[in-house]
Amino acid sequence: MAVPLVFAGVGEAISERAGVLNVGLEGMMLMGAFGAFAAAISVDSIWLGLLVGGLVGTATSLLMVGLCIRLNANQIVIGIAITLGAEGVTALLHSANYSDTYPRLPKAGVLDIPLLSKIPVLGEGLFSHHPSAYLAVLAVVAAWWVFKSTGIGLNIKAAGDQPHALAAAGGNPRSTRTMAVMTTGFLAGVGGAHIALIGAGLFVPAVTHGAGFIAIVLAMLARGRFGWIVTGAILIGISLSLTTAFQLVGVDVPIDAVQMLPFIMILVVLSAFGRDSYLPAALAVPYDPESR
Repeated sequence: MAVPLVFAGVGEAISERAGVLNVGLEGMMLMGAFGAFAAAISVDSIWLGLLVGGLVGTATSLLMVGLCIRLNANQIVIGIAITLGAEGVTALLHSANYSDTYPRLPKAGVLDIPLLSKIPVLGEGLFSHHPSAYLAVLAVVAAWWVFKSTGIGLNIKAAGDQPHALAAAGGNPRSTRTMAVMTTGFLAGVGGAHIALIGAGLFVPAVTHGAGFIAIVLAMLARGRFGWIVTGAILIGISLSLTTAFQLVGVDVPIDAVQMLPFIMILVVLSAFGRDSYLPAALAVPYDPESR
């Protein structure tokens, strides 16, 4: 679960820095997961599935772009609608195409990092993954570099903090937000695809199990620091792995109780640190060039 959370969390952080609260992240992950699974099962290629998942997520993000950025609709309402709509659409498509057979993909291969994967206890968990996991790390580094060293990053931050100042300097806040949200959609789609193709090897309705909402909280608490998203995602992944750990030591814990742990952890962290989290000044505020 950590890798999808990194993809989606980085995407959400980019969107929020641009001033768009992308509550539809879960829906973009779901659409990406279904599109990726349909592509991968058709051509027997996980890599093509990941690409299609990203493209489907991007296409889904265009709803947020058109309604919230171009028409200034409420971002929270539209985001919830996108998620609910994606749940219904993917459930319907799954029922129409796969409900009788429930096809599965073969287990995805892993890439072991020499020496590091042999470290006791931590090696296999951190350094033995499908190669797409290392792309998630690359996405974190790339996002950090863009915000730290490029004009694009400065424009995105300006769109979230002072969109009118960006416009006065010759930038286009709406175009900047559009680019940010489409990037978010792509990364969310890849995250959803990773869940379906590599994590589960199949698609079932609501396969993301709220990962998009967890990623939104991770992005908020990270305060613009992409490394913190990775740390939070790893902690969430560890909590979800406790089921296997409990089984190995002979402790019988209901799986539903273990699946509650990430959400309990999120509530605790929000209660402790949520007030200190950084949010852009214009987050969820529509940009109107006529107002000041």
